[in-house]
Amino acid sequence: MRKPAIKLHRLLPLLLLPALGGCAIFSAAPHYRGNDVSAHAIKQLTPGVSTEADATALLGSPTLHETFDRNQWLYVSQVTKRRIGQTQGVLKQKVVKLTFNNAGVLQSIHDVGKKAAVNVAMASGHTPAPGGHASLFQQLVGGVGHYNPLGGTGAGGFGSGGQSDIGGASGNSGLSGF
Repeated sequence: MRKPAIKLHRLLPLLLLPALGGCAIFSAAPHYRGNDVSAHAIKQLTPGVSTEADATALLGSPTLHETFDRNQWLYVSQVTKRRIGQTQGVLKQKVVKLTFNNAGVLQSIHDVGKKAAVNVAMASGHTPAPGGHASLFQQLVGGVGHYNPLGGTGAGGFGSGGQSDIGGASGNSGLSGF
């Protein structure tokens, strides 16, 4: 009688399945940012009746105020998750806008959807930075001699002007008569 042979190509997927399942532990955890206000808390606010103090007590401090109108409060929350080899991916985004009158009474509540978000393209070019352009050699050895156990920077090195914090340009210790 012949034994049935176990074919390796049928067994291999079963052996790899637990190994691939273990890769899930390397998945990035989601990051929760901002102030996620609940729908229940928003329903407790009544336009024309609720005040800024009521909104702060229920929702907490706003994430930000509108730039040109301090009576418009924004509560922004976002859940992001890092994608392998890419930037943060937005899983959930919520913006709630509260508008108050000058007396501090709530006028309106708007749930600004994700469709209102605008992707802004990065500006081309570069931002100039002040300072000189040090060569690679200057960057590597430029800090030599700058350590001073008494504080401050030491004498010498590129860009120091040859002055010491302790003795000044002449090398005096500042102690006359000794």
